[in-house]
Amino acid sequence: MSEAEKNKNNPLHGIKLQEILEELVRVYGYKELGKRVEVRCFLFQPSINSCLKFLRKTPWARAKIEEIYLASLKNK
Repeated sequence: MSEAEKNKNNPLHGIKLQEILEELVRVYGYKELGKRVEVRCFLFQPSINSCLKFLRKTPWARAKIEEIYLASLKNK
């Protein structure tokens, strides 16, 4: 099975984490994201760069952010 076949049903394929985070911040804001995923990077002096750094090192938090993003796509 080729790589393209493996990813054809993956809605996150080809989307960068930064794009996901920027969209969620635009839609929900840092405060709401902090309520949904209780991590300091959303609650105290939030920035895209600090959140990206944390999410890249923390698989469980990244999975929650991706889950929120997928849910927001379904709501559109």
